[in-house]
Amino acid sequence: MSKRYRPNVAAVILSSKYPQKCEFFIAYRSDIRNVWQFPQGGIDADETPREALKRELLEEIGCDKVEVLGEYPEWISYDFPPTSRSSKVYDYDGQTQKYFLVRLKEGAQIDLEAYEIPEFERYDFVEYDELFKKVTYFKRKIYRRVIDYFIKEGLI
Repeated sequence: MSKRYRPNVAAVILSSKYPQKCEFFIAYRSDIRNVWQFPQGGIDADETPREALKRELLEEIGCDKVEVLGEYPEWISYDFPPTSRSSKVYDYDGQTQKYFLVRLKEGAQIDLEAYEIPEFERYDFVEYDELFKKVTYFKRKIYRRVIDYFIKEGLI
């Protein structure tokens, strides 16, 4: 039986201080204990990945004031951990994601309370090394692959 993956976008967000200072936005999930991650979310049937990116940023961090710096060329799929809530909530085995590199525009304001049920309860801006100490274990390999690609391409 083949696996089913939910189409999804994910945002690697650099602070508005970039390029003077390279800090990545990560947020702490409100519905899952001890999980820091990048904003991400499903792509609706009538949306392009870029449209979904803007909508998800508004829904999750209350801000779509970003400049798109790059797009990872491939879709990356991962399976939900068997014990995760997602493996029970969705009719999918995991997600296939399109990653975008974005930079917050000067003066952009993060508002985690923008929607009725906030996805995140707090956020932080961290440097590359700290990022991989904080984010949830099963996303570290993918995040490193994506960020290292953006670095190799000269986008970070």
